[in-house]
Amino acid sequence: MADEATRTAFIEIQGRMIETTGKLKQVQSQMRNKEAEKKRAFLTLEELRPLPEDTNTYKSVGRTFVLEPKSFLVNEQEKKLKDSENAISSLQTSKEYLEKQMAEVETNLKELLQQDPGIARQIMSMTV
Repeated sequence: MADEATRTAFIEIQGRMIETTGKLKQVQSQMRNKEAEKKRAFLTLEELRPLPEDTNTYKSVGRTFVLEPKSFLVNEQEKKLKDSENAISSLQTSKEYLEKQMAEVETNLKELLQQDPGIARQIMSMTV
């Protein structure tokens, strides 16, 4: 009976670990995407700022380009930069939370294995 309970607990912990790992990878991927978006916006701003105000600037819309005033493009890039920074800080909070959850799951797994060393042998025999 205790062996079955231990096995059930292990399967539950394993499921939580897989789920948390997936979420963590997803958050890290989103952070990389937002960092790239932020860098693109920053570099575009750096190129736009030194231009005179009366310069013809174009915005890419699909496969066409639309004439827009420089101030409009600068404001748009500043907004993208600010939105990316906010999203990155939010994702960083999520990442820290998921890392804490992962540490908790690892601790639970270690406790389970210390509690019943026999299950570690069973787990090792199940792996291919």
